[in-house]
Amino acid sequence: MAQATSGRTTFTMPSDRTVRAVREFDAPRDLIWRAHTEPEHVKNWMLGPDGWTMPVCEIDLRPGGRWHWRWRNEKTGEEFGMTGDYREVRRPERLVNTESWGDDWPESVSTAEFAEANGKTTLTVTAEWPSKEARDRAIATGMNEGWGKSYDRLEEMLAQLRRD
Repeated sequence: MAQATSGRTTFTMPSDRTVRAVREFDAPRDLIWRAHTEPEHVKNWMLGPDGWTMPVCEIDLRPGGRWHWRWRNEKTGEEFGMTGDYREVRRPERLVNTESWGDDWPESVSTAEFAEANGKTTLTVTAEWPSKEARDRAIATGMNEGWGKSYDRLEEMLAQLRRD
């Protein structure tokens, strides 16, 4: 199992079709849950590398509900989007959804688990693709680095929310 770290996020590949990200946040899991499921929070931290914004953040949080996010690089004008549906919504402990990056990408399934102990939350997200090739192609986009950077941004946002 390969392992890498981006900031305070640890990435592993528990199988040839999966990537797992683990990050501990100094915040209760209900707050981490809200940051992952409420558009007014998601669009402020889930941005990947610097320079990106999320002008579209639609979430219908229920089993069978759909979500749609669209990112834009403000310097280059480049845009891309993702869509999916929610398969399981168990507030505040588990969220399972599909992810589609577009026609030339196979659909993946993402499972987020939120575990709290002593006021801190360990977030474990496992993404699974239909093949090793699809997983490796996703990693080659810089996905893990952007994922880690987004979690760094989330940590900053959580500090602000705790102060407010």
